[in-house]
Amino acid sequence: MDMGIKGRKAIVCAASKGLGKGCAMALAQEGVDLVINARTKAELEATADEIRRKTGAKVTPIAVDVTTEAGRKEVLAACPKPDIIVNNAGGPPPGDFRDWTRDDWIKAIDANMLTPIEFIKATVDGMMERGFGRIVNITSSSVKAPIDILGLSNGARSGLTGFVAGVARVTVRRGVTINGLLPGPFATDRLRSTYKMRATKSGRSFEEEFKAGENAHPAGRFGTPEEFGAACAFLCSVHAGYITGQNLLMDGGQYPGTY
Repeated sequence: MDMGIKGRKAIVCAASKGLGKGCAMALAQEGVDLVINARTKAELEATADEIRRKTGAKVTPIAVDVTTEAGRKEVLAACPKPDIIVNNAGGPPPGDFRDWTRDDWIKAIDANMLTPIEFIKATVDGMMERGFGRIVNITSSSVKAPIDILGLSNGARSGLTGFVAGVARVTVRRGVTINGLLPGPFATDRLRSTYKMRATKSGRSFEEEFKAGENAHPAGRFGTPEEFGAACAFLCSVHAGYITGQNLLMDGGQYPGTY
């Protein structure tokens, strides 16, 4: 299927690896020009080179912290009129809510709620004027099924989801959709780190622990960044103009509910 977005311009945040990289690669395969962001310059530039080599797309890496106003300005200066925004940021650490300070909450809200909102605020009017825009917020399955030790993430990402629910119903009339992609367990460096910690505690090897996790999952495996990226590319396509304010749960059936 031709996604109909060749020649469009996209900003993809936290794109040096994992799900962000999967989204960037999928958009590049559709002929989208990219500005990609991450904090670590060497990793980001290596990813940009890989995407260029595999797709021939134009890729501009901007190594900044987008949770800061200066970082966002630098990214937007490199792509002042984006057609597509993929908001993404690593989640805050797990823990017991009794231990979290106000600073912990502010940091989580800045990264996982306010930064995406600032990108929406900076770009959505231009998208509406031009008659096309796609904004995809990578959040978490915890928005649908909260995880007790991820309270910082539950709160911040749910706040973003609630904000988008209203705005997305206003922008769609002008050709701009805003949706959430909610990942469950995907085979990323972050997930592997989690299973390495579990292996250390259990005394089993990483391979044994990781395989046990896959076997316990309804799909019998974890997701891949490539299939996550493909879903993102579809939501950014011309075919998804009637989908807005929605939250697509991608967890291989882990969520047990009907609704």
